[in-house]
Amino acid sequence: MSGTTLRALWLSARAQLAALPKDEAERDARLLIQAAFRLTPAGFTADLGRIVPEGDPCKDHLDWMLSKRAQRMPVSHVLREAVFWGRTFEVTSATLAPRGDTESLLAEALSVPFDTMLDLGTGTGCLGISLLAERKAAQGIATDISVEALAVAGRNAVRHGVEARLTCVQSDWLAQVTGTFDLIVSNPPYITEAAFATLAPEVREYEPKTALTPGGDGLEPYRILCAQTPAYLVPGGWLMVEIGYDQGPAVGALMEGAGLQRVTVVADLSGHDRVVRGQRAPLAL
Repeated sequence: MSGTTLRALWLSARAQLAALPKDEAERDARLLIQAAFRLTPAGFTADLGRIVPEGDPCKDHLDWMLSKRAQRMPVSHVLREAVFWGRTFEVTSATLAPRGDTESLLAEALSVPFDTMLDLGTGTGCLGISLLAERKAAQGIATDISVEALAVAGRNAVRHGVEARLTCVQSDWLAQVTGTFDLIVSNPPYITEAAFATLAPEVREYEPKTALTPGGDGLEPYRILCAQTPAYLVPGGWLMVEIGYDQGPAVGALMEGAGLQRVTVVADLSGHDRVVRGQRAPLAL
């Protein structure tokens, strides 16, 4: 039986992705092979000597995926999924792919107690869904202006078993939101108009622009959120947002100007400012 080994396919896949940085090409070639042949990481290593026969449909699927990745389509969009906080989330062209940076926001949010939460601009739902998955008694609302993104978030909520505790609402920020919450989180579009033009093709050409940049100085969503969210927080409730590495002072000032207390800028694991948090004043005893 004619064919080729999985190792040879991996070497060929790396060569097809040679325009990418070397470590990225090696990683992505491996991920795509694992997906095409339904292998675990351990299974990939164990099966490198396996013969793949000519005409194997898994090989045809791999060729398709490699062609898309070579065109700079992000791996998350090729695979239609990405991992966030150890869970796998569906990704489509209507959503941003979950990023490790946002795990810093999730970690901060999980550091405070909450029974009710609001996730503004939810996208895939990775943030709100992960919060509810980690807090089994909590309930929440996830909003997005995009109907298509909300459909993805709804499917991800079912996938992770939190659909009974998460309500998805189409809303331009807080326009269709009622009630008050212990915790409000958001990863809003914050890239400046100028910086957007410098983004990698994987981001600039494949992810929704409106989820990446609001234009201008990138701060307009924070102006809206800081002005409006205090009225939706219970006394002692928290607002937490993801930011760009250089936006901490500006966003912190917006929170303080809105009357929030204990405003703090939090760095990610790389040492870059990544989260700003502020608390509505608790009730006086």
